[in-house]
This record gives sequence, C-alpha cells and structure tokens, in this order.
Amino acid sequence: MHRIYQLLSAVLLLSSLLFLSGCKPSPHPKHPHYEIKKPKVKYSPTKKSLEKMVKKLKGSPYVWAEEGPNNFDCSGYTYYMYGSMGIDLPRTAREQAKVGKYIKPSELKYGDLIFFDTTKRRNGKITHVGMYLGDGWFTHASTTKNEVVYSNLRTSPYYKKRLRICRRYLPSTKQSLLAQTKQHNSPWKTKAIADLKRKTQAKAVQQRTASWPVIDNSSKKGAFFVQVGSFRGKPKSALLYKIRRLGYSYKIIHFPMNGRQISKLLIGPYRYKATALDILPKVKKEIEPAAFIAEIL
Repeated sequence: MHRIYQLLSAVLLLSSLLFLSGCKPSPHPKHPHYEIKKPKVKYSPTKKSLEKMVKKLKGSPYVWAEEGPNNFDCSGYTYYMYGSMGIDLPRTAREQAKVGKYIKPSELKYGDLIFFDTTKRRNGKITHVGMYLGDGWFTHASTTKNEVVYSNLRTSPYYKKRLRICRRYLPSTKQSLLAQTKQHNSPWKTKAIADLKRKTQAKAVQQRTASWPVIDNSSKKGAFFVQVGSFRGKPKSALLYKIRRLGYSYKIIHFPMNGRQISKLLIGPYRYKATALDILPKVKKEIEPAAFIAEIL
C-alpha cells in the first residue's frame, strides 16, 4: 500500500510539472500581438523604482512583440519598466538606442540601457537591449533562456564583443527631476524622447486625416520613408513580423481606391533623406527588391 501511495504521488508530481511547463507561452507565437500597450505609470523615475521592478519581473517569460505586464521581448521589457515610471521610450531596441544621453561603457550606472548587435556577422545593427545593474551585471529578456534573466558583461565574451552603445534616461539628481517635473507638469521625460514622441504623433494625425497620401521625392529634410509596397486590404502579418524582427519600425496608411481599401506599407519615418537612402539597399535586399523612397508631406 505504501508503494502504491509513493507511485501515485510521483505520477501526480510529474503531471503537475508537465502542466506547469505547458502553461508557459510560446516565445514566438504564430500570431503575435503587434498592438503596443502603453504601461500605467506606477512609480517615480528613480533607481529604487527600477530595483523593485527588476526583482518582481525576473523569470518572466520571453514572448516576441510583447511589452508586459506578464510577458516581454527584450525592448518590450525596457519599454515597460521605463514607461511604468512615466518615461516614454520608443518601442524597439533600434529606436531606443537613438535617444537618451550617450555614455561610455566605463560610465555605466544602474538603470542605463546597453544595446547589442547579436547578428551572426555583427554588421552594426541594434538587435538586443538590456538594463545595466552594476559590476558588469545586466538584466534582459533572453531569447536563449526564453525568460528575463541576469547576465554579466565581464564574464560573457558573447555580450562583451557585441556591445554597441550605452544610453542613460534617468535624471542625475533629485533637483533635476523636480525641475523637469515642474516644467512639463507630468512625469519626467528627456527632451529628446519628448520631441520624438511629439513629431511621431503629429505625423500619425496627418496620416489619419489624409484620404490620399502625398508622395514627393524632391526635399532633403522632412518625413522620409522606405515604401515597401501597396496592398489590397492589410499587409500580411508574416511580412510585418519580418520587418519588426529585422529591427525596423513601420507605418501603414489606408485609403480608398475604386471602392476598395488600399494600404501602403512604409518603413520609417526618417528625418533626413540621406538616412532613408542609406537604409534603402538593406530593405531591398532583406524585404522587397522594388522598395523606394517616399516623403509624406
């Protein structure tokens, strides 16, 4: 009887473990949720707030295109933590690396973001992001472990060789935090991030109100895109997944034509035409050979 009891206990334990492992979400779902969920502001923008979130979120599952509150991809993890403190970062690692204060690796402090090129050939693209904790340690949503983990720059040759840029977003002193909060009458934001958000929102409103997009290729400075193509209805989710996986941001403009809805798929925006021209060959090679430069006025 005792042996039977032991056997039943072992079966129940094994079943529970299988059940728990089965509940873990797929890191690369067939139908990712591309809609960006902005986190609620719960904390003040301080190191202590980040420490609370880091402890709470350790072990959270990695899921592509998710930004919390339970599952994250790498940039969704940093987007969520800073957004929970009222600091608005861009959604992708590539865009996050363009804003904030540039710092050297030797100047890293708790809360700074560190960006990596994890491509096989290390061609300079930003494809991964983590948050620095001190003494070489950083936290990130890992695609290897498929969860939020801690890694160390000093003991990991892989990450040390692939580190590309470091950025800081937290205010340096309480006085500067109070000054920023009083000035903007809202949770603290860096000037660069606030300007980027304002310009993006203005372009989005402009696109929604225009029934037909106006495309021009003559200016040198403006809102430039790499146009991937035009589609009846919506572009396929597999194509959008590929664009985001490669680190690009995109916009879709809808307008009617002969009783049908037509969609234009655009990668960008880029402030300067030279930037869009620099990206164009990569888009042609990786996504669509017939891509071209377009300016949305």
